[in-house]
Amino acid sequence: MTTTDRITLYYSPQSRATGARVLLEELGAPYDLHVLNMKAGEQRQAAYLAVNPLGKVPAIRHGDALVTEQVAIFIYLADLFPQAGLTPALNDPRRGPYLRWIAYYGSSFEPALIDKFMKREPAPVSQSPYADFDTMLGALEAQLVKGPYLFGEEITAADILWGIAFNWTMTFGLVPKKDVFARYAERVTARPAFQRITQADVEMAAQHAAAAGV
Repeated sequence: MTTTDRITLYYSPQSRATGARVLLEELGAPYDLHVLNMKAGEQRQAAYLAVNPLGKVPAIRHGDALVTEQVAIFIYLADLFPQAGLTPALNDPRRGPYLRWIAYYGSSFEPALIDKFMKREPAPVSQSPYADFDTMLGALEAQLVKGPYLFGEEITAADILWGIAFNWTMTFGLVPKKDVFARYAERVTARPAFQRITQADVEMAAQHAAAAGV
């Protein structure tokens, strides 16, 4: 298995898989899409549940490796194409913080968002994976004010993940539109890769809706 093997991205437009596709574009990686019409429930059919039993996208296949979970996919892909300069090397002092903030997305940010979106009472601080929402978001803000990216002047795969996340969570009112978050999201979403994939997603989503009779 080499980096020349094409990557298959299991994909549905305007979903969490969008970020993985943007990252592939940023990396200049060779990839193919395996498109699922989630409006028609294709992610719940047996063929895809054999790939990811949770019925979620994204997932990737690279040679014999099957990777699910958005955070794992970002780490895997950025490490696979180090020449793109989007991941700190193992001996780079930024490597530990880089892994910290990528993991923080899945372990703290998303659980906090889901609780907020569902209007659920969070667990007590001593049992919560994210302490409380304000503390979780405040830690992010303290890191981002150092800017312009998470680790200074150079963008990493972590910024692709977080910039897109801030863009959609602010759109839906789940995260307040503070200047530091808005400017950060704008830096990432203004990049050509994001603009290309966003436009492609609009067209694909319309096709899916029509096919599903939505």
